[in-house]
Amino acid sequence: MSGALGQLLFFFAPLFAIWYFLVLRPQSQQRKKLRDLLASLKTGDRVVTSGGIYGTIVGFRDGTVQLQIANQVKVDLARSAITGIVTEETGDSSKPESGAKGKR
Repeated sequence: MSGALGQLLFFFAPLFAIWYFLVLRPQSQQRKKLRDLLASLKTGDRVVTSGGIYGTIVGFRDGTVQLQIANQVKVDLARSAITGIVTEETGDSSKPESGAKGKR
């Protein structure tokens, strides 16, 4: 019986190791980066939300962030809805280039 158990472990141990390094580890690293990002938010940061809305943080409350998305337009969002901080490089690279229009 122990031979069958050893053989079973011999086949499943490498599969588990591959699954860990390809799925579990990258996912936990991504969660940690997002948690650190959300903890480091401050007033004045330009951010993007999970819905694709860009805005500037103008205030914080318990679990929410107040985001200014246009002049005189402020919305309250859950802190977890923020997916990234927008930097100048990110903002410029997300704009389509003038020569990138497709031919019709």
